Amino acid sequence: MQPVDFTTLKAACSELRTNWLPSRTEQVYQRDRYTIVIALRTLKQRGWLEISWHPQAAHICIGDPPPRIPDTFTFSQQLIHQLGGLALVAIEAIAPWERVIDLQFARRPGETALYHVYVEVMGKYSNVILTDASNIIITAAHQVSQQQSSVRPIQTGQPYETPPKLTGTIPNLSESQERWQERVSLVPGAIKRQLLKSYSGLSAALLETMLLAANIPSETSTDTLKSEDWQRLFERWQEWLQALDSSKFQPAWTKDGYTVMGWGGVKSVKNTQELLNRYYTDQLNQQLFSQLRHQLSQKLNNILGKLRNKAQTFKTRLQQSDRADEYRQKADLLMAHLQNWEPGMKEIIIPDFESNEPVAIALQPDKNAVQNAQGLYKQHQKLKRARSAVEPLLLEVQTEIDYLEQVEAAIAQIDNYQTAEDLQALEEIREELIGQKYLEDPEYRNRSSNEAASSNFHRYHTPSGFEVLIGRNNRQNDQLTFRVAGDYDLWFHAQEIPGSHVLLRLKPGAVAEEADLQFVANLAAYYSRARQSDQVPVVYTQLKHVYKPKGAKPGIAIYKQESIVWGKPQLVIGHGA
Repeated sequence: MQPVDFTTLKAACSELRTNWLPSRTEQVYQRDRYTIVIALRTLKQRGWLEISWHPQAAHICIGDPPPRIPDTFTFSQQLIHQLGGLALVAIEAIAPWERVIDLQFARRPGETALYHVYVEVMGKYSNVILTDASNIIITAAHQVSQQQSSVRPIQTGQPYETPPKLTGTIPNLSESQERWQERVSLVPGAIKRQLLKSYSGLSAALLETMLLAANIPSETSTDTLKSEDWQRLFERWQEWLQALDSSKFQPAWTKDGYTVMGWGGVKSVKNTQELLNRYYTDQLNQQLFSQLRHQLSQKLNNILGKLRNKAQTFKTRLQQSDRADEYRQKADLLMAHLQNWEPGMKEIIIPDFESNEPVAIALQPDKNAVQNAQGLYKQHQKLKRARSAVEPLLLEVQTEIDYLEQVEAAIAQIDNYQTAEDLQALEEIREELIGQKYLEDPEYRNRSSNEAASSNFHRYHTPSGFEVLIGRNNRQNDQLTFRVAGDYDLWFHAQEIPGSHVLLRLKPGAVAEEADLQFVANLAAYYSRARQSDQVPVVYTQLKHVYKPKGAKPGIAIYKQESIVWGKPQLVIGHGA
């Protein structure tokens, strides 16, 4: 990205002085963490002065109106509090050849400035600083502590100090070609590099266009330049200094960026304001577009990968449950041929009912034939229950995959940035994914609480080995239900009785046995106000049926599609593990 150099800043400020002084300050709006816009009104027009301290794109120009969404930044509120209703009466450079602009605000034109806004256009050190008439800092876009910079801290209440002065030679219109040429060619090297090293106030982009206008490749060594090359280049050098002196510029688009000198221009532009506004809006939008597209694609890729793994797990479980009938048939065979069983047998071979083909049945040698058959019937029932549990889960996951693949296809169609609408389309997809809970809202995340609930829950294990978590207080209950809980967990609570939120952790496709449900119901009853009762009604449901009412106090939740188990708190022994 092409940074604003001294020449561009001079061109922009020259136009601003001509067209926008004096003007009344009506509003201040902060677009993002690096950009404010100030609404200015003159006798003839109203516009938005855009000031950016972006490390790659710091600039000042008349820009676009802000969007109609609330401004949540404090910096802009501090600025309008001080500057609202005042007149912008001067736009001055703090010193010749410095890229720091002093915007002066007074009650009315001709009066002494009450406030200064210093706009420092200095790459990664760019900043915007508000001071009072005595140059004491009131606020800054970017505060710099003593630890961050002992050379130039920038903090509220401290005097404003200007950046360190330029140490290089300053270009001068009265300097002769001989002296200029001698200085640049003192040490042989590429002409562009030697010019940058010899003088302050230059930029790579300016020199590229200057050398292009002089028809000299930028990597040409100074010791190979002919006298006519030096002559052409010096003429361009003088042309540049005269433009700075007279404030007469020629803004234009170049092949790779822009120029305010007209050199290498492929299309002229009405004014520098329009040039800078379009260039930096498009460049920053392009950057945001690339970052957002990458972020959304990566996020979807990760979510879809996990969902497809889940779906495959469910399909595998369904394939296993297809064998349910095989277990029942073997159990039936075994029960029909009890007379063939002998103690200690590890396997029995019995002819099939229909085909009469031999069927091998593995046996538990320490159990009799009936007990083995009962085990096979139990396995049949377990696999049947697994199917009824897994089928709706697979349908749910597949529906989710279908939806996200549609979103993925939409992103694939917005493959590169052409206009602001492309970025807006991606931002709408991001908002959709935030609304669907696939992405966090960055505005919400930044307002994170310093009082996060602890996670030292009561912990138990059911007879089948499933983990049970129990909140110790209202804030832990919220943490447990609305942050810790997974999609397949079951949520328990004593029915219409104050008590803890209880979570039965289940992996995808896992099925809790009746004994597990009873165990957790006993715990929910025990950790409720009805602990002393013999029996307590306990509700349980899936997490997707548990909600927090808007504005509700901690620990409050509502639920639907619940089932009821009678919990027996007296059966709870010990305090968990």
